[in-house]
Amino acid sequence: MTTHSRPERVGQEIQAAIGDLLARGMLRDPRIGYITITGVKVSPDLRVARVFYSMIGSEQERAETQKGLEAAKGFVRREVTSAVNLRVSPEIFFTFDESVGEGDKIDRLLREVRSKEGW
Repeated sequence: MTTHSRPERVGQEIQAAIGDLLARGMLRDPRIGYITITGVKVSPDLRVARVFYSMIGSEQERAETQKGLEAAKGFVRREVTSAVNLRVSPEIFFTFDESVGEGDKIDRLLREVRSKEGW
């Protein structure tokens, strides 16, 4: 059995709540493309939640998605607070998750080495 701290558990609940908002199409801003919520880091006092997301697209599409998410921040904050049933509504910041792209780059380099070395 793993033990999680409260901020980690709240982060998982926030991630599920935002994922549900996206799945139900409640974020109707056309700038927000198809995104995946990859994780949520919550401060120890539960007042700040940094939401990490990834998406496939150009740098321009990524910038437009970021603008759309920033515009929807108040709505997302209100919905998350009611879904997770928190006393204090956490301030939400959206951050693009670079790790998915970096992992893809490493995977591509490993495949290239395998083909050259004949593994």
